[in-house]
Amino acid sequence: MRYKSVDEINRTQQYIMRMRPILQKEALFSDGTKDYRIPPEPKAYETVTIRFRAAKNNVDMVWVCTPLEHYPMRVTKSDETYDYYSVEIALAEEAFSYYFEIMSGFLRCRYDRYGVTQEIRQQYFFRIVPGFSTPDWAKGAVMYQIMVDRFYNGDESNDVLDNEYFYIRTLSKRVPPNQWEKCPENFSVGEFYGGDLEGVRKKLDYLASLGVEVLYFNPIFVSPSNHKYDIQDYDHIDPHFGVIVEDEGELLSDYEHDNRKATRYCCRVANQKNLEASNKFFAKFVKEAHERGMKIILDGVFNHCGSFNCWMDREKIYAGQTGFEVGAYLSKESPYRSYFGFKDQEDSAWPDNKNYEGWWGHDTLPKLNFEGSKELYDDILRIGKKWVSEPYCVDGWRLDVAEDLGHSKEFNHQFWRDFRKAVKEANPNAIILAEHYGDPKDWLMGDQWDTIMNYSAFMEPLTWFLTGMEKHSDEYHPERIGKISDFEGAMRHYMASFLTPSLLCSMNQLSNHDHSRFLTRTNHKAGRVEYLGAGAASEGIEYSAMREAVVMQMTWPGAPTLYYGDEAGLCGFTDPDNRRTYPWGNENQDLIDLHRELIRIHKNNEALRTGSFQFLNSEDKLLCYARFTIDQQFVILINHDDRERDLEVFTVKAGIPRTATLCQVFVTTENGYSLMPIRHRVEKGRLSITMQKKSAVILERI
Repeated sequence: MRYKSVDEINRTQQYIMRMRPILQKEALFSDGTKDYRIPPEPKAYETVTIRFRAAKNNVDMVWVCTPLEHYPMRVTKSDETYDYYSVEIALAEEAFSYYFEIMSGFLRCRYDRYGVTQEIRQQYFFRIVPGFSTPDWAKGAVMYQIMVDRFYNGDESNDVLDNEYFYIRTLSKRVPPNQWEKCPENFSVGEFYGGDLEGVRKKLDYLASLGVEVLYFNPIFVSPSNHKYDIQDYDHIDPHFGVIVEDEGELLSDYEHDNRKATRYCCRVANQKNLEASNKFFAKFVKEAHERGMKIILDGVFNHCGSFNCWMDREKIYAGQTGFEVGAYLSKESPYRSYFGFKDQEDSAWPDNKNYEGWWGHDTLPKLNFEGSKELYDDILRIGKKWVSEPYCVDGWRLDVAEDLGHSKEFNHQFWRDFRKAVKEANPNAIILAEHYGDPKDWLMGDQWDTIMNYSAFMEPLTWFLTGMEKHSDEYHPERIGKISDFEGAMRHYMASFLTPSLLCSMNQLSNHDHSRFLTRTNHKAGRVEYLGAGAASEGIEYSAMREAVVMQMTWPGAPTLYYGDEAGLCGFTDPDNRRTYPWGNENQDLIDLHRELIRIHKNNEALRTGSFQFLNSEDKLLCYARFTIDQQFVILINHDDRERDLEVFTVKAGIPRTATLCQVFVTTENGYSLMPIRHRVEKGRLSITMQKKSAVILERI
């Protein structure tokens, strides 16, 4: 046998390399959607099929890889453009983490959640958690956030009255109906416009016509503030949002506004008949919403409560009332003493309103001391179960400042594990959605939260890309507008922190009650209402940027979530200016129509609700991406430049054949939007298209 020389071997290798097509890295793809993981949410000890896509006849071998083992895949499906490799994996109870290794000739590369790489990047491994699932109704659902006091006044008889009670150094104030569109005062915790659940009920037709599928309410439990993030009573809907069937008591005089003399508030809101009637009203409301096909999410404020709460009772609302124990503020012997983090003090210093831990130091927001009280721990779990059960049957919780609960990360994680178990036992189809900033990976391991409000992988990168503004409108950095490397890098990194079932129902908002309105961010005015004035919020706004943002919101992975009034052109700087009333009668109808059409497109196309996502070739001020299933493909293009741009888009990543026809189904321009269908040809895997300045287009393969 003759051994080949080194030169002969090199010549053979070079010949093989010349004969084999170059590895088409842009065709390599897999994710956790139902086309590439079957079933997409497998149970423990179930066999799951994992798929991988490559260009046809372009790859020699593909493996599913773990730190301990390589599983060879084989081609099980092909079409004119792609080969689909598959392997079956028998799962255990533990999470299964993996990446792909691809060999083409003498070339090897890897593929993980971030994309093609030569490295092994454990932080970007694909991950299956056996038994973890999120509700199907929430995946890609169109949600609508409502701050009830500011939406619509449907029942004036339950309005908070002038001087009805005193809270945080201010008497309550009723904004007259003829001043509905008045901007909120700078310090407006006691300023009430009269919006209520009856008002929401009367506007359900409007919400249904818009295409809304889920209503998320800011807190609606008993509380003395208009925002109600200082809960007084977790067991009852506030009668000012529900119904008042018994009304008695005197209004406070100017000389009686001591915070211990809130007599009328006690009579109207702590009245048991009003509390029971409001709960019954809410149960009927939820039933009517369900009959319309809408789900309901409540705001769970469990890190802290209000100083009005009967557990604390600093304002002596419950003192001496039948059926109530003495509050922790009023006696060291209170059964609720361990519910709070009191500091040990001499009796002579009692009481001192600074002697307990407040959230961020606020004495009206006493932080709940879960570590110190099993009774408190169990009671909040009871509350979590109560509202997702009969007769209320709400469909889930949004958890306020969820990362802050408890005094250590270990305890925090344990509480949310127990909370998940309690809620899912009561209602397996309820969603657990948390407020969270930064990387949520530690809480999205399948045993705690279902998903989050998506700041890091949606609101923040989108805001910087389209406006150059920080989400509170506190800063303006024009150099960040259209910076594709910043946008794509942030999105890739933070989207990889989600399990796929969590990503598909993440709450994708442009605005909410904690940040400036997105439309206001388009004017590039940095500052707050107390310095700039309310009128500045709507000066110089760019509707073209708003239209681009809504196109992205309705085509990005997750649950597009409108903050009430965004669709009607509502403006406002950050809190409290972002909490203006819905502008009934003065809506921007063109913007409402734009939302309605884009919601229709989103809801009617499975690829936009639960399909895969891929970035296409983009550049500064030009964003290109795809949403697709094996059977349906969309290409979305955003030109945020001030000039017309000619694009050549490589569509192979989108699962589109090398020769195909795309049809424009929606386009926005500097001046409006259109549904005019225009056809475009894909030749040799490339789409050539001219984009107008400040425009967005949605193309579908036909």
